[in-house]
Amino acid sequence: MKVLNLQCRHGHAFEGWFGSDEDFRSQQERGLLECPLCADTEIQKMPSAPRLNLSGAKEEAPAAPAETRALSPEAQTLQAMWLRAVRHVMEHTEDVGERFAEEARRIHYGEAEARNIRGQASREDTEALLEEGIEVLPLPVPAALKGPVQ
Repeated sequence: MKVLNLQCRHGHAFEGWFGSDEDFRSQQERGLLECPLCADTEIQKMPSAPRLNLSGAKEEAPAAPAETRALSPEAQTLQAMWLRAVRHVMEHTEDVGERFAEEARRIHYGEAEARNIRGQASREDTEALLEEGIEVLPLPVPAALKGPVQ
């Protein structure tokens, strides 16, 4: 089993577990790899060689190019906080799926029980809800969290 450090084009770093390098390349070519935070499918493998000092040499390793550097500690903290917030929303709302706009209106006008809901709505539906005075908040949910919350 190979554990690879991966990164999407937006700088989100994560791990992937593969049977081999060929398994990684195959999944990448078939578009099966996806960032767990933003669902981006443009994934690159990050350098992750173990640091072995077999020769006793004390050479400085060259700095990685800017596009392959890991997130700063502040960015990692912000990413973790955002992910916790999304998980909280997922755990404390009912998923009404594509019926979101309809159900939000029913709740707003007292036709359905008041409760916290989430789902999908088009930009037009979202703008119409806001114009009606119905408070909504677009929240992108990582594909990895769309299943059962763990």
